[in-house]
Amino acid sequence: MNRDNIDFGKEQISSLFRRILIPTLLGMLCMSVMTIIDGAFVGHGAGSDALAAVNIFCPLWLIVSGFGLMYGIGCSVVASIHLSHENTKAANINITQTLIFGSAISLLLSLVVNIFDVEVAHLLGASDQLLPLVLDYQRWLSLAFLPIFLETVGLLIIRLDGSPRYAMVCSALPSIINVVLDYVFLYIFGWGLEGVAIATAIGCLTGGILVVVYMFGFTQRIALYRLKRTMKSFKLMMRNIGYQTKLGVAAMLGDISIAVFMLVGNYVFLHYMSEDGVAAFSIVCYVMPFIFMTANAIAQSGQPIISYNYGADKLHRVNQARLLITRTALGAGVVALLVGMLCSDYIVRIFLSPEYPSYMMAMAGLPIVALGFIPYIYNVTMIGYLQSIERGRSAALFSALRGVVLIIPAFIFMPQLIEGVGIWLALPVAESVTMILIYSYIEYRSN
Repeated sequence: MNRDNIDFGKEQISSLFRRILIPTLLGMLCMSVMTIIDGAFVGHGAGSDALAAVNIFCPLWLIVSGFGLMYGIGCSVVASIHLSHENTKAANINITQTLIFGSAISLLLSLVVNIFDVEVAHLLGASDQLLPLVLDYQRWLSLAFLPIFLETVGLLIIRLDGSPRYAMVCSALPSIINVVLDYVFLYIFGWGLEGVAIATAIGCLTGGILVVVYMFGFTQRIALYRLKRTMKSFKLMMRNIGYQTKLGVAAMLGDISIAVFMLVGNYVFLHYMSEDGVAAFSIVCYVMPFIFMTANAIAQSGQPIISYNYGADKLHRVNQARLLITRTALGAGVVALLVGMLCSDYIVRIFLSPEYPSYMMAMAGLPIVALGFIPYIYNVTMIGYLQSIERGRSAALFSALRGVVLIIPAFIFMPQLIEGVGIWLALPVAESVTMILIYSYIEYRSN
């Protein structure tokens, strides 16, 4: 396999960041573009109710993805620091423990969702009208919880191992397969929303298999480690998992923030605008992973550089990387804002035809939500920075603040304070307040 031969401790920071960011961003943007295409197939091929049904299930999907990201970030930070101290064995042990523990939890969650399928669908906010569609989608996607965990964790491990281009393939190829199968199952076989779910599950399975293949055959510095089957080894694993949870919980809260945004939004839009409002809101939710993936690519590209040099006590290189990811996040936020405000018509047309009532609702709401894109990308990036320097508690606090503490009351009170557009202002308000607090905290800690 072609190696990238990355030296995190000596190579120029800007060069390091660029070498990791470009394939990481391309892979994640490919995933986002394919997600949008997936939504376009659902909207035009299955209708606005199908879009709403996907949006009902997505919060649970994001929680599973966030679970993988939490342990991916946690074990990647710990492994990076061990590798900076030339302790490869400890790095491998932590990675192996993460994969075993997370796989077991993912399988258990799949089992629970399939046994209590109707109860889970109602808990997610499915109305009687949307319930059959939600169950069709949920049935197949719940089977992909393990592959999505392996892919999410594996991407971070593979980048740490010095193979960001392979990680890009692991991101892009499953998404491409998903879209191709979407077309086949939806338009040729006529399987409806269930066909879309099957296509997504197969795409996720592909990503999981690519990670497993890499871990067993192509690793450079990192390898799976044979763990001892003793109580002492189990206690050590749980201690390490606990520490990784502490470091990575902010990353999970990042995905949970989208899940909460969607879950609370579904209830609020259903209350104020019925199922058409949920369909309009779902278009914004299809756009949000594009924004999150951009921010996440910046944060994940900086993470191994920052963690490695932090572990090696090269703080001047840590500060260089922090300033670089900050500028990159703000620049990406400006681009996202301009696209969201100037191209809303084109974006909404991707998902729905103008004859649907939800079309005009989405046209009015998307530019307003776009006001929150700059603080959103900045917040996700800087929370990733705090995780990279082992400030897991601060990162978790800010993640909870933006994703739960502020967004829920914003959704409740903004529609009452500003009639009409207030319902769309929840995200910009929550993210802007969080941005001010994060900036103040980092500047205080840096001085």
